[in-house]
Amino acid sequence: MKAAGLIIVLLTGGLLLYATQDFPPWGAPDSPASTHVSPRYLQKATEETAVPNIVTAVLADYRGFDTMFETTVIFCAGIGCFVLLRIFRQKPEDRYYRHIATEITLHIKGGRLPNKSREFERIDTLWTPYDLVIKTVCRILAPFIQLFALYVIAHGHHSPGGGFQGGVILGASIILIAISHNMRTAIARISEKVDNLLMAVGVFIYAGIGAVCVMLGAAFLDYGNLSVILFADEIMARSHGILGVEIGVGITVMAVMISIYNNLASAGKQDEGL
Repeated sequence: MKAAGLIIVLLTGGLLLYATQDFPPWGAPDSPASTHVSPRYLQKATEETAVPNIVTAVLADYRGFDTMFETTVIFCAGIGCFVLLRIFRQKPEDRYYRHIATEITLHIKGGRLPNKSREFERIDTLWTPYDLVIKTVCRILAPFIQLFALYVIAHGHHSPGGGFQGGVILGASIILIAISHNMRTAIARISEKVDNLLMAVGVFIYAGIGAVCVMLGAAFLDYGNLSVILFADEIMARSHGILGVEIGVGITVMAVMISIYNNLASAGKQDEGL
């Protein structure tokens, strides 16, 4: 089976490399992209979309299909890691609890204490005392990191940023909580079910905006016709449409990052880990 998989990968790679022979040389000034496409985008992007950040205009408008499938690939990566790594049926394992007042550690075989016990807190199997300074600083920083991530998503029209970058920053803020505290604390903020749902919601928002464009009589992801429901002219409607799909991208990227980290760090148990 492994040999068959290796052969398929080599054949696919060879086919892709063979197909690149028809591409123009790297950076060739007379290639179609340099003579027609790029100048068109540079000259017309701001005028047609009201988005000063041409990169965002190209990614979310002119190349909206490409970006939608990039988001779908990220979604599939998250689902793939979930299917391969997640372990649902877990054997009863030993658990460790620390008595908060006396710092005495209890080792309970095959059982558990109430999760919301005020006298005891559950600790990881390989536990080292938390650093109060690190925990406090990370807890204070996390909201500001998330606020900056929302700014990166919302302001991607006018400055470097967008859904991919903002989603990564949002996901990193939750992972920071998992590292500085523990995984259970991070999962308490965004549960596994919510996270998995958000992975699909982001793609749904992106594709849904395209579907709304079709229902309004335009082509898929042709945001201009959104002006009917956004009460704006067609150019501003394209700008708002770009913002909508960027929000969808940000949600999916954030949720996939958190899901992959939780499954990798906990070996699929979503219980404890780095």
